[in-house]
Amino acid sequence: MGVLDFLANGFATAFQWHNLLFAFVGVLIGTAVGVLPGIGPMSGVALLIPVTASMTGGLGPEAAATSSIILLAGVYYGAMYGGSTTSILLNTPGESSSVVTTLDGYQMARQGRAGPALAISAIGSFAAGLFSLVALVFLAQPLSDAAIRFGPADYFSLMLLGLAAVSGLAGKSMTKALIMTVLGLLLATIGMDNVSGVARFTYDQPVLYSGLEFLTVAVGLFALGEVFKTILERDYAKGEVTKVGRILPTRQDLKDSAGPIARGSVLGFFIGILPGAGATLASFFSYIMEKKISKTPAKFGTGAIEGVAAPESANNAASGGAMIPLLTLGIPGSGTTAILMGALIMYNIQPGPLLFEEHPQVAWGLIASMFIGNLMLLVLNMPLVKVFAKIIETPAKYLLPIIVAISVFGVYAVQASTFDLLLLMGCGVAGYFLSRNDFPLAPLVLGLVLGPMIENNMRRALTTSNGDFSIFFERPLSAVFLIAAVLWLVIPLLLKLRGRKVIINEEG
Repeated sequence: MGVLDFLANGFATAFQWHNLLFAFVGVLIGTAVGVLPGIGPMSGVALLIPVTASMTGGLGPEAAATSSIILLAGVYYGAMYGGSTTSILLNTPGESSSVVTTLDGYQMARQGRAGPALAISAIGSFAAGLFSLVALVFLAQPLSDAAIRFGPADYFSLMLLGLAAVSGLAGKSMTKALIMTVLGLLLATIGMDNVSGVARFTYDQPVLYSGLEFLTVAVGLFALGEVFKTILERDYAKGEVTKVGRILPTRQDLKDSAGPIARGSVLGFFIGILPGAGATLASFFSYIMEKKISKTPAKFGTGAIEGVAAPESANNAASGGAMIPLLTLGIPGSGTTAILMGALIMYNIQPGPLLFEEHPQVAWGLIASMFIGNLMLLVLNMPLVKVFAKIIETPAKYLLPIIVAISVFGVYAVQASTFDLLLLMGCGVAGYFLSRNDFPLAPLVLGLVLGPMIENNMRRALTTSNGDFSIFFERPLSAVFLIAAVLWLVIPLLLKLRGRKVIINEEG
């Protein structure tokens, strides 16, 4: 049997009435999970594992495993859709991969273009999801072979490239962007050292042993920072309600978004394949790439529709790409796929090279259900664009308490810790003062995300080389990433110096 025959059998499984119901329930819950900041796909999937076990009790072992994983996967990629909603409307990222969407999505909403931003987000997510699934069907085996060749040194250099590329989000000053990147890396070192077990920068406070929760920091910086800005600078004093305006994107919006959606889909898929990279890194890379290749990079951060289309496409494509190492190698590429792997093992199904041979119903049924689930999400989200867009018309005196309540509830629901609520408030104050003084927040967030991955991969690489740092230059792929990182930092500086010399010569 060929790939298309297996896929046809998968659709026969996915179109069973109970599996269609599970797919719909999964994407519906996933959208809600994405909208609520702090919950995220990982927590949503974990919370639903015991529920799916009870719901599928009357089915056979293989059918129960298929239905359960269809529902849980629906929550996973449904959350990728939902995370953009509050990012665009309230400047509150629903989950980590939607942080980048706040940069332009919220500005579009403030300009009365919330409808097109939400519509492009849904269209981009659907297109990227479709692309990643088609690629998953045909490229799973060869791509997973390539991904497994990535060593710790290659991953370390790739992460450094990501940090260097953050200069693309620098705004007016690369120096300030690098300061924020280093601050993010420093915050990432707080907690217990995974290797030695030594507590670092915890000051004997047990609450700091697990480090700073990424989403608490992100929601504080972006959502509460915006709340404090509105209150302290009295943005609401004008008493004007923001008009939503046109709901559907214009022909120009679609034209401007087509390239970013296509590039974000391809980039997100390939980054998603790499274990540990994930949707958050994919969305950052995609945004940076669009800003770099744009003829008018200055418009990014002021409401550019490309700044919504690219990261939203990338994070949805990455969720499809992350299924490749999970299904074909048994290697979870992210926290959420690790939980999905645990759910499969619970049903005595081992993901890996033999999955497609021993349990084709589960593997192909899941892939087929993801096609159906993506279509359900588009049908579900597009009619609701108008409803979501109306949120931005809410007067500030009602909207600000809602943002604070969603942020506090989302953080406390996950962490159940008063310390995280205090951290949330502290990050909100810091976010206000940093953004007021033109310190970009995105580099700090990226440094906090990549910090642990950079450290772990560097240690693993040095362990294999007995402490010899030359391993990072001896591996060709690692050397290419490092050279690209250096060029990414040096070329803009040289161009700036050259521009200053030209100005001085002209004045002279």
